[in-house]
Amino acid sequence: MDYSQFGQMIPELIVLGIFMIVLIFDVFSKDHASKKFLTPLTTILFGLGTLAIWLIPASGQEIFGGMYVNTTATNALKSILNIGVFIVFLQSAKWVESDEVSIRRGEFYELLLVTLFGMYLMVSARHFLLFVIGLEAASLPLAALVAFNKKHYESAEAAAKYILTAVFSSGILLMGLSFAYACSTGSLYFSDIAKGFVSGNISGLMILALAFVMAGIGFKLSLVPFHLWTADVYQGAPTAITSYLSVISKGSAAVAFFIIFTQAFGQVWAEAWEWMLYAIIIATITIGNLFAIRQHNIKRFMAFSSISQAGYIMLGAVVGTSLGLTAMLFYIAIYIVSNLGAFSVIAMIENATGKVEIDDYNGLHKTNPRLSFAMTLAMFSLAGIPPFAGFFSKILMFTSVTASNSTALYILVLIALINTIISLYYYLLVVKAMWISAEEPKIPNIKGHFADRLALGICVAGIIFCGLVPQVYQYCYDAVQNVACCIGL
Repeated sequence: MDYSQFGQMIPELIVLGIFMIVLIFDVFSKDHASKKFLTPLTTILFGLGTLAIWLIPASGQEIFGGMYVNTTATNALKSILNIGVFIVFLQSAKWVESDEVSIRRGEFYELLLVTLFGMYLMVSARHFLLFVIGLEAASLPLAALVAFNKKHYESAEAAAKYILTAVFSSGILLMGLSFAYACSTGSLYFSDIAKGFVSGNISGLMILALAFVMAGIGFKLSLVPFHLWTADVYQGAPTAITSYLSVISKGSAAVAFFIIFTQAFGQVWAEAWEWMLYAIIIATITIGNLFAIRQHNIKRFMAFSSISQAGYIMLGAVVGTSLGLTAMLFYIAIYIVSNLGAFSVIAMIENATGKVEIDDYNGLHKTNPRLSFAMTLAMFSLAGIPPFAGFFSKILMFTSVTASNSTALYILVLIALINTIISLYYYLLVVKAMWISAEEPKIPNIKGHFADRLALGICVAGIIFCGLVPQVYQYCYDAVQNVACCIGL
């Protein structure tokens, strides 16, 4: 093996380097006073690492026999995910320094960096062995993070549900891959599996392989009917971990799903399973919206919101074109700042008061007008109300889907548009509670930690400007166009 190939894995090496620095600092910092520097050290290092990944051009070369590629498209996604993780670090700064968690702050950052490393491998993999390694590296540490508040019953219960779901979904995925391995004459390369699917000669085993792979990845994305774990895990996990689960893991899994289904299963998907994907997307958007209306806990509310948003993200995979991937990347970027903006407000209120019910937000504008304003922007963006960023992300996603002039896709977009109206209703329930409710506020004025305010400021700026500044979409478009031939488009 030529070990110089590792030098092509610049994003992964940067994350591993930060992980090693954090680990060494955590192990050799004996006194409590020195450990307080761990949070700012990690945040600063990660911010510099994010900037380096964004600035250093991707090599575009295949390494390790074609198992791994580092392209401008994968680099763009990794940069977008890093921005989200950086915001999560800022959100969690006060919580990590609390008496209950501070003794384990090092483990928090280390586990989070390992999951991010796994997500990097998922989106750069062109071989299912490397993909599964990345998937498990991303999934297993999250179970420990969900249970991070180990003295809380809800956190332990959420972790048990998450790990059981993760194990079950991984087993289904591996069963599907074994079928695909048999169909492709003994290869796990995406390109070799695609060659095994000959048009007009799709066997039942091939269809079953695709079904199992779709189910395995559907669990990670919380697609209906693989979504039942989501609300309980989101409610029981620490809010910082819930925000991470809701955006970062979904973004990486969605793009990995796109790459696998266009490169490995494109033929069998088009001939046998295309309509099933339509049905899954419609069910995901609709059920997520309808169940969100019934929620009283704000974290469960955001869980069903994220299920619905996963359906919108997956619209980009339906068309399987460079335009669809561009829309998906742009949607993920906007979803990150919008959803994390909402979770920034939720985390600040929960850390200060412990309140997590939607009714607790009644009259919030009287005591916390700035938090109410930021939460309103986040809700409007998630609902797709102009002129905020979420409106443009939905418009561009719908445009990419209808570009193929297919009647079925027009109907799919119409159903998604109708669901957007439903989502507008339940997002406005939170806005109504904050601004219109006549009740006296239950939440006192909250000043918030500097890191909390910085995270919220970044999200608000992203919500306002990302949809109005065309360079954000242009960045995603250029990244995908440069490697369109590499993703089979």
